[in-house]
Amino acid sequence: MKAIHIFRKELRHYFVSPIAYIVISVYLLVTGWFFFTPFFIFDQASLRDFFELLPVIFSFIIPAVTMRLFSEELSVGSYELLLTMPVTRNDIILGKFLAGTSFAAVMLIPTLAYPLTISFLGQLDWGPVAGGYFGALLLAAAFTAVGIFASSLTRNQIIAFIVAVIICFALTVIDRMLFFFPPPVLDILTYLGAGEHFSNISKGVVDSRDIIYFLSVCFLGLYGTSLAIRRRT
Repeated sequence: MKAIHIFRKELRHYFVSPIAYIVISVYLLVTGWFFFTPFFIFDQASLRDFFELLPVIFSFIIPAVTMRLFSEELSVGSYELLLTMPVTRNDIILGKFLAGTSFAAVMLIPTLAYPLTISFLGQLDWGPVAGGYFGALLLAAAFTAVGIFASSLTRNQIIAFIVAVIICFALTVIDRMLFFFPPPVLDILTYLGAGEHFSNISKGVVDSRDIIYFLSVCFLGLYGTSLAIRRRT
């Protein structure tokens, strides 16, 4: 599968750039703060705060990871060169999507130290922990698809970052702002909220409706990317 070549190229590019290490460092500092603050100050050993704030943190971190994926190629003109190679447009989009999602998964690996720390100190229910990390991967994939879509719209990485943050943050908080909207649309807006679906999975409750939601966001993001790139070529 030729998308694998794009995936390897993009993933390797992440780790030869200092930006990747800066993003990972900022992510670990922020998540570490929200884990160790209740752990030491309130003597509360729980991953609840970590998982509750993960959608908000991902709303800013994932767009920073994805903003260059197409914007940089369009800015320097290397995307046209990429199309001369024996790869299809879908191979390029899928390869970049897998690279962005894999990078987000790599960011999550060091945070496994948090539940391991708790398990050494006391009883830990591993069901919600496993659900939380599974949900985090789905959330990362969905936000990566949104970020790639935003990156395909512009040659400017900063604009791509801002557009992706706006969409991801709106998906994260929309179900918490229902009091602004009329009753007939509340059910629709509740379903559109990524935070609610992630919260369900992070409690250890894996519902097919939540999985379908994240897969739908991935599909829409990648399909929108395909349309945006097709208009440029």
